Amino acid sequence: MGLTIGILVIALVSEVAFTAYCLATSSHQIRLRSWIRIGMLAGFALASLVSVIWWWTFRWYLLIALLAFWAALGAWRLYRGQPAPKAFVPWRTLLGAAARLLLIVIVLIPALLLPQFTLPPPTGTYAVASATYTYTDTSRVETFTDTGAYRMVNVGCWYPLAADGTYPLVVFSHGTGGIKISNTSTFMDLASNGYVVCSIDHPYHSQFTIGADGKLVRMNQAYWQEYLSVATHQVDAATKYQLTQKWLRLRAADMNFVLDTILAQANDPGAAEVYRLIDPARVGVMGHSIGGAEGGQVARERDDISAVVNLDGDLDGEYVAFVDGNEVLNAQPYPVPILNIFSDDLARALDATPNVSEVIAAEHVLRTAPHGYDVRLPGTNHFSVTDLPLVSPFFVWLMRSSVPAVGGAQADPYATIEQMNGIVLDFFDAYLKGVGSFSYLEGSRP
Repeated sequence: MGLTIGILVIALVSEVAFTAYCLATSSHQIRLRSWIRIGMLAGFALASLVSVIWWWTFRWYLLIALLAFWAALGAWRLYRGQPAPKAFVPWRTLLGAAARLLLIVIVLIPALLLPQFTLPPPTGTYAVASATYTYTDTSRVETFTDTGAYRMVNVGCWYPLAADGTYPLVVFSHGTGGIKISNTSTFMDLASNGYVVCSIDHPYHSQFTIGADGKLVRMNQAYWQEYLSVATHQVDAATKYQLTQKWLRLRAADMNFVLDTILAQANDPGAAEVYRLIDPARVGVMGHSIGGAEGGQVARERDDISAVVNLDGDLDGEYVAFVDGNEVLNAQPYPVPILNIFSDDLARALDATPNVSEVIAAEHVLRTAPHGYDVRLPGTNHFSVTDLPLVSPFFVWLMRSSVPAVGGAQADPYATIEQMNGIVLDFFDAYLKGVGSFSYLEGSRP
């Protein structure tokens, strides 16, 4: 983002200075303008060579095209020679300057929305490979369409490359409007340290997903409106419970289906490498927001999950009924070790309303689990526990503007992701590999 703003500032200053010079001299300065346009393209190319701009990706294509066009036009005018001067009209010069600045803003939109970024590097010794699969659940018909087609779930996998032996499996679920690559840095770090990570795209709950057949599926707008009605407290408690449970049923079915599919492949000697690396006896689940609640619920439903990481989720799956105006908590102790990593937004909201259902659920899990931890990250928001603040600060702002926010977001996004990844790795090492003993004193409740 800083680089893109820098380009905008340079363009603004240059255009203002050049326009002022034209006005002062009452001249179009065609020859000087031509050299400036050639210099702009040369400057951008030089910035690329010295690694100021290191990704020749789509975010720069429009800018490159514009600079190349201007440079070619300038070169042609220099080659052709000085044309007969036209009458200088100040307002036309000002209008032209404004139009050029608007063009630069337009071509920089991709870089503004998706700026250059660097994710924290993996900390392990393994090189990491990845693969993407589409699984078709023949036991469920897709309810978001009326075609009668079976539900198809896309999954991305990260795993140690050219590794021997078998490794724990971690299955991840994104939050509302998220995508399966929302925590890529976490997946890469786990895989480099000897884990197989499989992340689910929930069709019609994810921002978008692309299947093996190339079909693009976007988030369902009716679902998004339901989510907003709950997030902005526009519905009563009974409706909130009904909607939340409906979402969790769909997502839990997706996660159970993905787990069953992957574990069946893990027992097949002829399966792809990623499956043959999995140890079915060591399975963890992880999720962000409602994905964390989903993982927490699935761990109650199965006996093959050994650890859960909940990233800023409400754990709404802990409620099993709604009676006499109140949600009924699952009376059974939570069965496996669980780590809750909370942002300031959620932690402050929960602290401000100690008797709401979300607080009661979190405290019940921490109190009854074999090992329960509540880790709070100061200065963070709901998306700080994903890669999104680095990938698209604009998207984070847009999502946060749709729902109430409590805390600020002063913590450095890069450092926060590094810290979170380290905590997640330590937790899974302790409870899936039996390596070390997890402890996190500040803000934890063991």
